[in-house]
Amino acid sequence: MGLEELALRLNDSEYTNWLKAGRCLLLLKDGLHPFITQHMRDFHGDLLNQNTLLRKPCEASCRPRGNKLSSPCKVCSEWQTVILRHHRQPDATLNWDNCFPPYWRTDHWELAKAYMPRGQGKVKGAEQCDTSALLNLINYCDCFQSVEPKPVREMIHYRNELMHSCELRVKDRWMRYYKTALKNLVRQFSHVPQMVTAGRQIEEMLSIDLSIHVSGLDRMDSADLDGFECDSVSQCETSADLISQWEAELLQERLQELLQAADAAYDDAKTQDTEQLKRLSGFLQANKDLGERFSTELQAINSLQARE
Repeated sequence: MGLEELALRLNDSEYTNWLKAGRCLLLLKDGLHPFITQHMRDFHGDLLNQNTLLRKPCEASCRPRGNKLSSPCKVCSEWQTVILRHHRQPDATLNWDNCFPPYWRTDHWELAKAYMPRGQGKVKGAEQCDTSALLNLINYCDCFQSVEPKPVREMIHYRNELMHSCELRVKDRWMRYYKTALKNLVRQFSHVPQMVTAGRQIEEMLSIDLSIHVSGLDRMDSADLDGFECDSVSQCETSADLISQWEAELLQERLQELLQAADAAYDDAKTQDTEQLKRLSGFLQANKDLGERFSTELQAINSLQARE
């Protein structure tokens, strides 16, 4: 699996901070999506009950062109009006290209995607979204009136700082602020069982020691990851496998986000996204185990760069 490379990365405290903070985002996402799914189903049902026009099918197979929904039919125009009415910042840019308007009548998630960042067009449900998409939905759609927006916006801020870190490293001081922001957000969902579980898992992740001592690779200096002390080679490898899986999930999310942005015609952000993609590619290539794991993505990056 490349224990030596993993050990070197995890003995860098700032990289370990980045990994732990990113893992917390994935735990947060898992806790949020059942709550969000139910809220959006209820919201969608309420809209249909309140407005008979919304119950009618699209009249013209309306589709966005780029990020605009121009000249929609009467039904989709009404949906557009309703979506804007329930947007907390209706003057902000809405990503209409996330949506397939003919499905607004039948699919609550097509409605949800109007309140999310770009690139959600193929996403079919909350469980497929990243944390940023879910937090932005809560922030922008006023059906989440029960959630105080300030902690949500703080979490979006920290998430963006973390995922846009070119060096994949964050300092201890940043982690202290991040931990506070996480606690403030999770506290609002004390009535949601999945979020209570996620909150406990987040606390454990923030307190765990992921460092690995390489001498002989026979000892892992860490908290109890799998219900036992790591005091044998086999146990160390099990724990290292788990950490490697967490790392891969986080890197995969960042790669997908950057590849999607670099491949799209978003000129205002493309230069920055392309530069971050180059840096991430360099990091993966510098670590042999990650280079092998993400060989397909590295080929995609090379193809994009060849087109420039």
